[in-house]
Amino acid sequence: MDISLFLFVGFSCFLLINGNKVEDCGYLTDKTSFQSFQVLLQAEQPYRTAYHFQSPRNWMNGPMQYKGVYHLFYQYNPNSAWFGDGMVWAHSASYDLINWFGLDHALVPSKPFDAISCISGSATILPGDKPVILYTVEWVKYSGNPLMTPPDGVNGDNFRYPTTAWQGPDGTWKVVIGSYSNNQGMAILYKSQDFIHWTMHQDPLYSSSKTEMWVCPDFFPVSINDTNGVDTSIENPSVRHVMKASFNSHDVYIVGTYVNEQERFLPDADFTGTSSDLRFDYGKFYASKSFFDSKKNRRILCAWVNESDSMEDDLKKGWSGLQNHTDPQSQWFMDNPLHKQLVQWPVEELNSLRDNEVYVYGKQLESGSIFEVSGITASQFIDTSLVDPQLICDKQDASVTEKFRPFGLLALATMDLTEQTAIFFRVFRDHKDYKVLMCSDQKRSSLRNELDKTTYGAFVDIDPQREMVSLRTLIDHSIIESFGGKGRSVITTRVYPELAINDEAHLFAFNNGSLSVKVSRLNAWSMNKAQITAGGKTETLSEDFSRKK
Repeated sequence: MDISLFLFVGFSCFLLINGNKVEDCGYLTDKTSFQSFQVLLQAEQPYRTAYHFQSPRNWMNGPMQYKGVYHLFYQYNPNSAWFGDGMVWAHSASYDLINWFGLDHALVPSKPFDAISCISGSATILPGDKPVILYTVEWVKYSGNPLMTPPDGVNGDNFRYPTTAWQGPDGTWKVVIGSYSNNQGMAILYKSQDFIHWTMHQDPLYSSSKTEMWVCPDFFPVSINDTNGVDTSIENPSVRHVMKASFNSHDVYIVGTYVNEQERFLPDADFTGTSSDLRFDYGKFYASKSFFDSKKNRRILCAWVNESDSMEDDLKKGWSGLQNHTDPQSQWFMDNPLHKQLVQWPVEELNSLRDNEVYVYGKQLESGSIFEVSGITASQFIDTSLVDPQLICDKQDASVTEKFRPFGLLALATMDLTEQTAIFFRVFRDHKDYKVLMCSDQKRSSLRNELDKTTYGAFVDIDPQREMVSLRTLIDHSIIESFGGKGRSVITTRVYPELAINDEAHLFAFNNGSLSVKVSRLNAWSMNKAQITAGGKTETLSEDFSRKK
């Protein structure tokens, strides 16, 4: 794929180059006194995930593929489960996007320009299969840093997160940086012939008065002809471009045309700054980063999923946040002539963790009925398909029992349903058409009252009269990811049940309407545990990287 590590640190942009030794990486002050709570033992960690990437401890918050190995760089606080000074770039690697082994930290604060922390950036591979950073276990900071500084009138706090660079037909390298100025969120464009000397283009690649500061912007092409990914530098009539920005706690995107000669992005529609904006995920999902995986000709999306409990809980657990890198998502356009919405689906490698399949075919869910999907580890995985429900549902929660009401799943539930997280559909008529709404209802997810129990919802662009209403849900202890309509809408949530943990977690299918719903096919699997070892130390890339259950 087309990446080199391009980093923002502090108020300017910096470059790292390939090398075989560390130049003055410095050290971090011991701040373990911040850990004022006794950290729980591993056996007491019911919310720690089994196949999502997490740091071994403390606070964490991008990805690339080089010569057959996937590399993950992530923000990590080695001193505390809270965000704070001393942030480093931790580094892990994988052959399959599922099992990860830790390597030495890629970047640590060591110079005046990054004395406080090393913050997010991106990577780019140069022509000739030569990365600007050689992804080994040691690093050298470029002596010519900083490469870019904020333009006049832009506060340094509003100049962050360079994207993966792309190369124009004339060989010019280009990159955008998220910013905010004159009440507009924007992607500032920089250009370079040698990847070292950069000049700012006179106008942003795109800006919008409807948004706040653009965090972790992303800009990439997507094919309109098939589901394959394309290299970030591709420009031809067979692609459209996606501009993504993170703000208001969501990752939103617009689709349009990139005019290389004018250095302009022309979207079909502007951001609105409201709930009507298209999102990668309509739940707990932020600061995503995509990359082109040339190994399998696909674009991979990864994101940070933060916690929904308190900061004090984070200190007690000894960790905070996770990446959905062990369940990363491929992206492509949904099958319609407009090419305006992306479809996302978990990568195929995740299927290698499946175990102990349970299946149900042709099950009729009568009005008010519920049945348990037994025989699997219910704190993990479910893949279900519901066919032609022909229901009309209103905007009430999953417990309402009247005509045309919700149907779906109850995950991480107790047998008496005291605790449950409902993922369900409502189908209702809008004039002559049907509308499908997918919801993730956390109100009964835990007996604990102090948690964030936001209920998330998203419309799914399907016609239930003509096609299947499908749901695929990945459950991993404290995270639930739901893909409605074969990935047309996605909702991620974090939940922390008190009782429905480990072997006490159950899974049910339910129908709270007065009409019956036919479950055409339901497949569920327990999931083996991925092997994820600690970082911050030297490891050797090994072909013998076996999986543990």
